[in-house]
Amino acid sequence: MTGDPMLTLALTRDERAAAAIEGGLADFNAARFRPGDAATLDILVRDDNSGEPLGGLLGHTSFGLFFLDLVYLPGLLRGHGLGSRIVALAEDEARRRGCTAACVYTVSFQAPEFYERHGYSRFGEIACPPDGATRMFLTKSLA
Repeated sequence: MTGDPMLTLALTRDERAAAAIEGGLADFNAARFRPGDAATLDILVRDDNSGEPLGGLLGHTSFGLFFLDLVYLPGLLRGHGLGSRIVALAEDEARRRGCTAACVYTVSFQAPEFYERHGYSRFGEIACPPDGATRMFLTKSLA
């Protein structure tokens, strides 16, 4: 680099830039943490006839933490304990991987009570659109 770096606003994901940022951060973190411990942790719900995915949990583990990134079940599958089973399976796998805590964020009109029933505690909230909604950040010890 010969001069000042150029800043640009990207309205779509630039895959080369994403690779540079992700790779640079991975190298930086590897010098401070266990290398190679970041991994996907997904629990999928599939149609028993077609095998097509219907919902489930998308998450990942990283540096001893389990992140519940997205959880979704279609309406017909809610209220029968399936969500509880999904979260329990994911937490068990996270513990097996050495995770000591889990975290999730949800929105007030989604399912904060679901997570609280499963032992998650709020540690932060931020107001957001639509009016009256709140993003809620929750955590749970897995020790």
